[in-house]
Amino acid sequence: MTMIAAMSRVSEIQATLVQLSAGASSQKTAATTTAASANTFADALATASSAASGAAAVTPAAPSTGGATGTDVVDGAKKYLGVPYVFGGEDASGMDCSGLVQTVYAELGIDVPRLVSGQMKIGTEVGSLAEARPGDLIVTAGGDHILIYAGDNKVIHAPYEGRTVSLVEAYMDDSEITTIRRVIPDAPAAPASTAAGSQLSAALASFMNGAAR
Repeated sequence: MTMIAAMSRVSEIQATLVQLSAGASSQKTAATTTAASANTFADALATASSAASGAAAVTPAAPSTGGATGTDVVDGAKKYLGVPYVFGGEDASGMDCSGLVQTVYAELGIDVPRLVSGQMKIGTEVGSLAEARPGDLIVTAGGDHILIYAGDNKVIHAPYEGRTVSLVEAYMDDSEITTIRRVIPDAPAAPASTAAGSQLSAALASFMNGAAR
């Protein structure tokens, strides 16, 4: 082999080594990227699963409110203005305070207990009369009476024998209120599964893009 042929052969071998080295580096980078994407996907899957299970664990039991609003509650209660107080009553022929509450909410597709003792435990507690919103339930006298807050410092209730369902000024103050309950939440909460699903979808797309490279 001549000197020129030998030098040419060495150049060919060097070029081959460079190509092999570049190919190995590319494969290593792709493997690293794919592994990183897989780790990201696994982490997101764990996070999404944890978020979904955590939300299920902390969500308190509450009446299903459908699409009803506090204003719907007030409008429903106003239909019974003038109905006479009847102990144990729960329709247009006569009703008591808790019968009014149960009937109004039932007409909106919301199941609530029949008695004040049960109604005063549903929903979430409101801190004061100043924070009350239309549709909230105001319990007084240690649980002997319940009223529907109508807004503008007014309430609707079935007072007592000889009276009718009435819309009146809120005559009580915070010291006379046993509890205020909000059965209809301020706004529908976004399902935890939606956020978890978004995280999962993004992670899957990232993983697939990494695997394709």
